[in-house]
Amino acid sequence: MKKAGIIIAMVLAPMLGFSQSMFDKYENSENVGSVIINKGLLGIMANISIDDADKETQEFLELAKSIDNIKVFVSEDATASADMSATMKKYVKKASLEELMRVKDGDTNAKFYIKTGRNADRVSELLMFVTGIEDKKNNDGKPHFETVLLTMTGDIDLNKVGSLTNKMNLPKQLKNAKRGK
Repeated sequence: MKKAGIIIAMVLAPMLGFSQSMFDKYENSENVGSVIINKGLLGIMANISIDDADKETQEFLELAKSIDNIKVFVSEDATASADMSATMKKYVKKASLEELMRVKDGDTNAKFYIKTGRNADRVSELLMFVTGIEDKKNNDGKPHFETVLLTMTGDIDLNKVGSLTNKMNLPKQLKNAKRGK
């Protein structure tokens, strides 16, 4: 009986630790670009020996050590963007994320959601969903808009997210993700 329990635990453990995210379906989508950065690369970046007294660089390295993964999905396609929005809404509800803030700037709308971490300045997940990012002009001279979905998991210090945004060229709206005091 004890052996059966151990075997069941060994079979179920990988499923619990490596469950797929609802957003993984976008990794192979023709209409969605993706960037997935896992803990291994973040660890390498964090352990690079930098002789730099720059405070922002130091904050970036500290934050990189505490992140498990970053997933960024970008689309210009209206159908894919609508699907990303619907999936994001389902995920927010299913994962019990709380809305941190909303930002509207012209046609750009950004929403930030978090899963509470070990204290008020730390979260275990940060999700950002931005629509209407004007990036460039189409061939017909009309504005070109994008949708961006970013999810980050780990032990994330919200006070240091700005340094990550600058160093990794992530959407600038992420700099505003801070909890009110």
